[in-house]
Amino acid sequence: MRKLSLFYALLVLAGCAATPDETPAPTPPPPVTEAPPPAPVWAPPVPAAFDTLPGWGEADLLPGLSAFQKSCEVFERREPSALLSDNAPWAGRVEDWLPGCAALDVVRDEASAQSVVQALFTPVEILSPTGDSRFTGYFEPVYQARYTPVFPYTEPVPALPADLVSEGGDNVYQTLPNGTRRPYPTRAEITAGGVNPLAYAHPGDVFFLQVQGSGKLVFPDGRVMKAVYAAHNGQPFNSTANWLLDRGLISRGEASMQGIRAWMDRASPEQVREAMNANPRFVFFNLEPGADSASGPKGALNVPLTPLGSMAVDRAYHPLGVPVFVETSAPGLGGNWSGLLNAQDTGGAIKGAVRGDIYFGTGLEAGERAGTMNAPGRLWVLLPSAVAARLNAPGAVASLGLLPKTP
Repeated sequence: MRKLSLFYALLVLAGCAATPDETPAPTPPPPVTEAPPPAPVWAPPVPAAFDTLPGWGEADLLPGLSAFQKSCEVFERREPSALLSDNAPWAGRVEDWLPGCAALDVVRDEASAQSVVQALFTPVEILSPTGDSRFTGYFEPVYQARYTPVFPYTEPVPALPADLVSEGGDNVYQTLPNGTRRPYPTRAEITAGGVNPLAYAHPGDVFFLQVQGSGKLVFPDGRVMKAVYAAHNGQPFNSTANWLLDRGLISRGEASMQGIRAWMDRASPEQVREAMNANPRFVFFNLEPGADSASGPKGALNVPLTPLGSMAVDRAYHPLGVPVFVETSAPGLGGNWSGLLNAQDTGGAIKGAVRGDIYFGTGLEAGERAGTMNAPGRLWVLLPSAVAARLNAPGAVASLGLLPKTP
């Protein structure tokens, strides 16, 4: 068609009149393309009044403020002018938080806690770009362990390998003998090749130790060691519960840590290995001596976690160390629950703006309570009032990189 049009143009330019032998076919219409979806509406987190927070008047604030005090110790060692988080610049700078940290010295009871928090902070609700929300629970397990493999304690607690290089997040590489590197292998590849063992425990216990990220190991001679998170292999976290559900190996009511462990106890070793390998994420540990029942594990902020005072969040959305108020529900929380927590940890499965993993403490009871949690909810960050006031300033959406909300 382009050659035919050029031919007629040349005839006209030469001053010649001609009639084509046949009428050219009409130009086909341009292909129909779907209109791009509308761009997300960029909206700031929503400042609120304390009396609008569900359950604020009855909430136990002291565990969350105790956790916040530990976070403040981290803030006080940082450069005051630094952003609290590059991913959440709307949370302000370190210096914005120091007055609130100093005021914690006068907190003595629930009444003084409420007075201090309401005087210095403003609740700001975080909205999910997708509308999704989910709150779960985790704990520090206590497992029986052995120095050498003795049935049923046959699974090695893996030490941090020398060939692992982490560049942050999921950018984890294996250094090869020739000096090159590649993405670190999956769980299946690691376990097939063997690891450097720190100790030995039941295969199911080691698996859940990796899911929880830390735990205590108790040996027959009475020695207690703390298995501390060292690194992961950079592979994605996949739900073993969903894998088992999809294959009809457990019921929906068994899709908990307790239900999965019960299935492992009645399944063959080969089935257990296949189920564990369905989650390619693999965690390595260090051992620390002198663990006791009172000391909690350290989270991503490198401070000991506080039972029902600390929560894991997604660092892509949230700064670590800030107080958050959560409304959710779980049998392990007594049903509907609201409480003050501190964002002190992260986790491979904790992804999203309104996504949290509440720390319940150490041991079997804490684990049973944490295992009941899996519910939607709401999340408010408690910002210093001056920082919250800047959210609605002209240009705040563009300058602060605030969270998107779908129309």
